[in-house]
Order: sequence, then C-alpha cells, then structure tokens
Amino acid sequence: MAKFIILISVVLLSVYLTEQAHFLSKEYVHTINKVAKTWKAKQNFPEYMTKEQIVRLLGSKSLKGALKSPIKEYDSKYTDDVEVPNFFDARIEWKHCKTIGEVRNQGNCGSCWAHGTTGAFADRLCIATNGDFNELISAEELTFCCHTCGFGCNGGNPIRAWQYFKRHGVVTGGNYNTTDGCQPYKVPPCIRDEEGHNSCSGQPTERNHRCSKSCYGNKTSDYKSGHYKTKDAYYLTNSTMQIDTVVYGPIESSFDVYDDFVNYESGVYQKTENASYLGGHAVKMIGWGEENGTPYWLMVNSWGEQWGAKGLFKIRRGTNECRIEESSTAGVPSV
Repeated sequence: MAKFIILISVVLLSVYLTEQAHFLSKEYVHTINKVAKTWKAKQNFPEYMTKEQIVRLLGSKSLKGALKSPIKEYDSKYTDDVEVPNFFDARIEWKHCKTIGEVRNQGNCGSCWAHGTTGAFADRLCIATNGDFNELISAEELTFCCHTCGFGCNGGNPIRAWQYFKRHGVVTGGNYNTTDGCQPYKVPPCIRDEEGHNSCSGQPTERNHRCSKSCYGNKTSDYKSGHYKTKDAYYLTNSTMQIDTVVYGPIESSFDVYDDFVNYESGVYQKTENASYLGGHAVKMIGWGEENGTPYWLMVNSWGEQWGAKGLFKIRRGTNECRIEESSTAGVPSV
C-alpha cells in the first residue's frame, strides 16, 4: 500500500510539473502558430522552467482590487490643435531622448511595475526638459524603498509608484553592474546563453534589498537634492491614453498575461482561445499604429532584449485586449 501511495505521488508530481512547463514547450509554440492569425510565437524561455518561475516575472497589482481613481479626463494641454495621429512612435517623435527605446531587464524579480513607471517617468523628464535630463530613473530605489507601493520583488501597484514620485521623488539609476546614476539596479539580469539556458532558471526570487539612502553608483550625485518629482499621479482610459502620450510622453500600461504571450515573437498579439491566465504585468507604452489591418499599441517590456521583438511587442488596440486599456498610469514631471 505504501509503495502504491508513493507511486501515485510520483505520478501526480510528474503530471503537475509537466503542466507547469507545458506552455513553454515546442508543441505549444507550434499550436499557437497554427491558430494565431495576427502574430507569431517562438520559444523565449527554456521549457524546463516552471510556471512559478515565469509568474515571478510578472507583478502588477493594479488590475485586481484597485480603486481606479483619480482618472484624468481633461488637461489644459488637451487642445483641439493637438493631433492624435494614426501612427505614433515616441522614439521617432523625441529622437533626442535615448531612454525611450531602451529595454531593461528586471531579472528574477517581479518589479515590472517599477520598470514600467520609472521608464515612462524618465522619458517624460527628458521630453519636459527638452533633453537636459536624459538618463534612467532608479528602478532600484522605487522597488525597494516604496513600501506603500507593494512588495518589492513580489509585485507592486503602478499608481502608487506615481504617487511616490509626487510625494517623495526618486533618484537616477542605470542598469545592473554599472555606475550610471545615483542608484543603479542591483538585481542581476535574466540572460539566455547559446544553449538556451536561462540564468534565472532554478534560482529563487531575488530577496528584497535594503532601501539605500545614498548614491552608490555615480558618487558625485547628491542623494538628497537628486530626487525628481511629478506634479500628480493619475489613471488614463482608452480615450486619453493617446493624447496624454502625444502631449507628455510614454505611459505605464498594465494588462493580464496569458501563457501564450510568454512566447511572443512578432506581429500584433491577441490571446489565443485556450491560453491560461498567469497574472498581471506592467510595461511601457510608447506608440501605436496598424499592421495588416490590425490596430496595435507598441510596448516596451522589461524582460531583456532576447525576449520578443528585441524586447518590444505589439498588442491589439481598441478592443481592451487582456484589459490593456483599463488601467494605464502616468504623471506630469515637476520641472
């Protein structure tokens, strides 16, 4: 009887692990490519990674249980002479702002909420100062110092990040293993080697760092005077996402992630019929357009340049695909 119970346990564990990794398999990618009409899939992660490891890369807490307020519907700069074009790419519109198209790598940490918001804030600061400010904002400080935002590497709420920018401000900070800015990101990136092995596979989630109160990157920076703030913090709806971007620059957008999205390669993503929900994710929205008759939002992810279309992706626009048009956030820089 004991042997039988052990055998059943082994079988159930095997089934569980298979289920965990199923959506990373070549077979699943092949299935997606048979049914997806507007996009193509590829293996972005090794199939031995578990569902739990992939879910750790998510972390936007804005979609469930968040009070969608304040919603910005009017701005004195939303005037009739501000044209919302059919095609828009912030990288082209503001060529001098080098951060707009930069793809960051959040590593083995659910800090997408921090990357989406600091990314948009850095771009908006560059635009507001006409390029005088042209560097990254610290995802490190936001992730580990904003205790009202959420749980660091275990997820956070983007609107609270913008509220933190308004209330407290945030310093500059570049990528891992650099001295760029006051507080560079200290979480190692997830990188895939030539054999397809992902450096984050099998590793535990990054433990939350201690909140630093000094500049350890560029030590000539001044921590106290080097905090950049916003005047406000707000949600945007599908009717204001575009005009706010045209006026002020990129925004943060959260959406529901399904297991087929993890395998995105190119085209305009739409959830396939049998895809399973994984969690909420935050990214940076930098533009929109239409591809082969399908309208899209252009997004910058924070899973490194090896993922997707060199770190970017397009998702269907105008139909609230995966709730992408429900909870975008932003703020106007105080300059």
